Amino acid sequence: MNANILIVDDEQEIADLVEVYLKNENYTVYKFYSAMEALECIETTPLSMAILDVMLPGMSGFDICRKIREKYTYPVIMLTAKEAEIDKITGLTLGADDYITKPFRPLELVARVKAQLRRYLRYNTPAEQESNVIIHGGLVLNIDTHECILDERPLELTPTEFSILRILCQKKGNVVSAEALFHEIWGDEYFNKSNNTITVHIRHLREKMNDSVENPKYIKTVWGCGYKIEQ
Repeated sequence: MNANILIVDDEQEIADLVEVYLKNENYTVYKFYSAMEALECIETTPLSMAILDVMLPGMSGFDICRKIREKYTYPVIMLTAKEAEIDKITGLTLGADDYITKPFRPLELVARVKAQLRRYLRYNTPAEQESNVIIHGGLVLNIDTHECILDERPLELTPTEFSILRILCQKKGNVVSAEALFHEIWGDEYFNKSNNTITVHIRHLREKMNDSVENPKYIKTVWGCGYKIEQ
């Protein structure tokens, strides 16, 4: 799988180690120890993914993630301090697709990278077959091209947000638990189960769709059970 991956971490040993493992998987790696160096790469290089440390001198990983999401939808994985739950929530809210806490096992990170890239590259590769399109009210999802249109307005969704919406649309009329969403999206043994992860992505998705919890037009919360899109 060919992919260009950006790594930004001021802890050089960690950045160098991640680089070695990703290059062993035949990925092309762009490695930087500071945010300012990385910003130019983001603007000039066609990237497939970014791996960002939260704590960086001068500009945080959150700031870089925010900059990326202004233009791009490729996956972003945040590296956070151990037990820093607020970092995870903040990163997901800003559009990150995944997070991993330090210290981490390099093979775990590689597994996360592969899972994110599979979805992203699949959705953004021109389809050889007829487009697979889901239409629900004013919502149109093209699974092959990873395009989402709501009331004739394009929505810029991250791969994780798109996956959640796709699953709920494909199972419309049925309740899908947070755990089921989690398993179907990530589906790897390394990912720790956390309902909060899905909750944050759902909240971000609702904001982009101007959908409310109290009077939802699309995503309905079934308290204690999960989420559904009505028939």
